[in-house]
Amino acid sequence: MATDSPSHDLAQTVQEISERVTLLVHEEIELAKAEVSGKISKLLRGIVIGAAAGIFVIVGLLFLLHGMAWLAWYALPVGSSSFFWGFFVVAGLLFILGGISGYLAAKFFKDSTPPVPEMAIDEAGKIKRTLMRRKKKK
Repeated sequence: MATDSPSHDLAQTVQEISERVTLLVHEEIELAKAEVSGKISKLLRGIVIGAAAGIFVIVGLLFLLHGMAWLAWYALPVGSSSFFWGFFVVAGLLFILGGISGYLAAKFFKDSTPPVPEMAIDEAGKIKRTLMRRKKKK
């Protein structure tokens, strides 16, 4: 019976270690998923705001070109009217909105580096170093 006890303790210790390693791996996977989903949401936000910036700039360019057409019409000796100023004000506002949106999109893109689970990798490195230290002590 004395010989069964150390082997039983060893089997129980191996089982506990296996369960703990399984739990650690599961937690590391969950941490990696959380990190990647956060970075993907920032990336999607940047894409949406970038698309809005592009739309504002395109519409602003259309208004600017339309205003230039009215200005050209005004400069010709066919009549006098000041319709173009409204187009220029609207185009200016759209360009301002496009600039703000572009700035925000660039900021979100900069913050959303490729989705790498850095915290999970760091934790895995800590676990590895801890296990290596314990292995060296034995």
